Amino acid sequence: MLIKIGYDIELGISAPTALIYMLKVHPSRAGDITQGENITISPPLVTDFYRDSFDNECARVHVPWGVNSVRLRNEAVVYDNGLPDPVDYGAKEHAVADLPTEALPFLLPSRYCEVDGQLLGFAWSQFGNVAPGWARVQAICDFVHNHLRFDYQQARATRTAQEGFNERVGVCRDFTHLAVTLCRCMNIPARYVTGYLGDIGIPAVPYPMDFSAWFEVYLGDRWHTFDARHNTPRIGRIVIARGRDAADVPITMVFGANTLQRFEVVTDEVVGPL
Repeated sequence: MLIKIGYDIELGISAPTALIYMLKVHPSRAGDITQGENITISPPLVTDFYRDSFDNECARVHVPWGVNSVRLRNEAVVYDNGLPDPVDYGAKEHAVADLPTEALPFLLPSRYCEVDGQLLGFAWSQFGNVAPGWARVQAICDFVHNHLRFDYQQARATRTAQEGFNERVGVCRDFTHLAVTLCRCMNIPARYVTGYLGDIGIPAVPYPMDFSAWFEVYLGDRWHTFDARHNTPRIGRIVIARGRDAADVPITMVFGANTLQRFEVVTDEVVGPL
């Protein structure tokens, strides 16, 4: 299948600054882009492109005096196999000593994931007797899915996993942070993922389209996709960036005062000719 993706984001700026964005499709999906992926910046501004330590495509925009808003737009078409997230019930959990070294950073505490806090004891009491591997990660997803209430009106950019656990409310990033933290507490490497996830293969939901967050865990010999927010295999995930938590993968970050003036996201299955 083909999926049309895109966005129109405008930020009000009050002084000279720099803007970092992570809005390109992740390099692992670059070969699936069949059309577009040409980011337009209005007004045209000097931009430096680079890859971060997690292999995400990033850019730094130089915003000089006299510029009071920056608008980022993009449209692309991406090929997807149209299959739900793969499930591997036999995927095995590793002892920490047997993990590949590149997975080890995803066991550690991070900005929004307090692995060394109160959730450590809770995780072992709640999931210690669950069969290790896929069943344990699924048990964590089941718990988070039922423990938190999804509410856009309760979104807060500073909410940590522990705070989400206590408040029992949040948006997709909060579901993901809590699930990632509980996995890490159980010595299962877990990394945060942000990207596109449209209402493909399901009834449309009554929310504005947005970027989504889910997570990946290392079991067996590879990373597997899990989603505590939806808690069911989904069709059409398109990764933008991966990191330890949301702090590593900001869609946009402005180093100074700014206001969000426009935010529109498109993720639609292409039906008929383009």
